[in-house]
Amino acid sequence: MREIQVDLAKIQNNYRTLKALVAPSEVMAVVKANGYGHGMHEVAQALEDIAVDALGVADLDEAIALRAAGIKSRLMCWILSADDDFQMAAEQNIELGISNFVVLEAALAANVKTIHIKVDTGLGRAGFAKTQWAEVFEKLSGKTIGLFSHLANTSEEEDLGQEQLFLEAETLALASGVKISQRHLAATAGALSYPSMRYEMVRAGIGIYGLNPWEDREYSQYQLQPAMRAVSEVVNLKRVPAGQGVSYGYRYRTAQETNLALVPFGYSEGMPRIAVGAKVLIAGKQFEVSGRVAMDQFVVDIGDHEVPLGSEVVIFGDPAKGEPSAEDLGASAGTINYEIVTRIGGRAKRVYL
Repeated sequence: MREIQVDLAKIQNNYRTLKALVAPSEVMAVVKANGYGHGMHEVAQALEDIAVDALGVADLDEAIALRAAGIKSRLMCWILSADDDFQMAAEQNIELGISNFVVLEAALAANVKTIHIKVDTGLGRAGFAKTQWAEVFEKLSGKTIGLFSHLANTSEEEDLGQEQLFLEAETLALASGVKISQRHLAATAGALSYPSMRYEMVRAGIGIYGLNPWEDREYSQYQLQPAMRAVSEVVNLKRVPAGQGVSYGYRYRTAQETNLALVPFGYSEGMPRIAVGAKVLIAGKQFEVSGRVAMDQFVVDIGDHEVPLGSEVVIFGDPAKGEPSAEDLGASAGTINYEIVTRIGGRAKRVYL
């Protein structure tokens, strides 16, 4: 009735494609947030099977869960609290991205083997502020670290400005006697846009799932394929007269006598309630969702088209096959594909291909 289909072979192929595009840089595959909704353990294992360079997650709990599941690849996390189990991180050979002195002291005390210092180059989130760089690098003099930051993706001018600050941080670190094993600044968008920012490694998140990292740029030239399809089926059909109100608040009324199809996939499965103009694919044709999405279901006015009960409904998938995309669904709700795929699921059954 409701399925989230994830094609692991497409994720593997996307990873290989990105590796070729940014060579000779390494590629860290980011599998945080349950693999951007695709399944953290399944995606990590599929990538480990093709000798992924490194895996990245947000927090230590995610990293420990991957180790407990048997993942042996190089593994890094970067949102850390003073209450985290740094001894466990050391024992499990988990690399830490560090943004403040409290966490740095805890990681050093636990003898974490590999640390990466994050410098804030303009995003304004995590990372040591420029006023702290001298102190942190002096503390690490004689040690070998990774150095990283993250782009705001605001404009080319802003991105290049961040790169200059990143290079300033590198220069200061080296002058302080710090050895840098690896630099990483760019995620998918930066890695594809700026060859100079690839350094020794890039972090690819949305790209390995075949989704567009931009809201305003074409993406098909990179030959990356969406790995997720969200599908349901038609479970009820009825003929209604003109003027029939549909769903809560009657945001939609039929213009003429028509057929309504009911699809059991609602905002509890991640279909945005605020979506307006979202389209789904039924029997080879795209139809607009009619009225407000409810918790468990939505309605589609299919006009005079006749489709049998049980017909597949593609909520999003691969636009190259005529299916609506995660980008399309996000746009209908004023959001981005990242939010769509990370929130999708609910009662839907996950199927791995």
